[in-house]
Amino acid sequence: MNFLPRILALSALAAAAIGLSSCGNMSTGTSGTSFSYKPKVTQPTNRSAVKVKISTSAGRLYVVEGDKVLLATPCGVGKAGSPTPAGNHRITSKTKERRRQSQPGRGYPMTYWMSFYSPAYGMHWGFVKPYPSTMGCVRLPLNSAREIFNMVRVGTPVNVSSTQPWDSTIGASLPVLDDSPLPNPPMSYMLSPQVFKDAEQGKMWQF
Repeated sequence: MNFLPRILALSALAAAAIGLSSCGNMSTGTSGTSFSYKPKVTQPTNRSAVKVKISTSAGRLYVVEGDKVLLATPCGVGKAGSPTPAGNHRITSKTKERRRQSQPGRGYPMTYWMSFYSPAYGMHWGFVKPYPSTMGCVRLPLNSAREIFNMVRVGTPVNVSSTQPWDSTIGASLPVLDDSPLPNPPMSYMLSPQVFKDAEQGKMWQF
């Protein structure tokens, strides 16, 4: 009896099982970059009832009003050594044209800045990757950052948890975004006023 086909089939199944079991909640597949992503948005009826919910394991952010999700977007969160602070917070400031104040990368644009945990941690535009990659901030696709900035206000509650109730439904239907293959724009551009003008129009550099 020739066992080779059966052995090969079993090996393939085992490899697939290992691949599935070794994956985290963040998918490693990709369906584009953050610059092409435009979230579906429902405007709130009561802005004071708006809340932001962030899932660090899924890499998802939800803007909600009551039980209704107004906006859902992929996002980048903190690495294991610099996690996004878990817990219940509030937006403490909003600055449309903010730049990084510390090294490395002083002066780098952090457009649509919304701080929620001390002045150093916030949500803002940034290159999004399908795995934890930030120093603790929450990076957002450009169009998502603009929409969220306009929907929230100082005092809006922000919850950061490992999971959120919508991860397996709305969150699972979102595309996986990966900006890692994109070239870095020249620092001369990133440090110029033009970067903020382009961000307002939904574009940056050649993206």
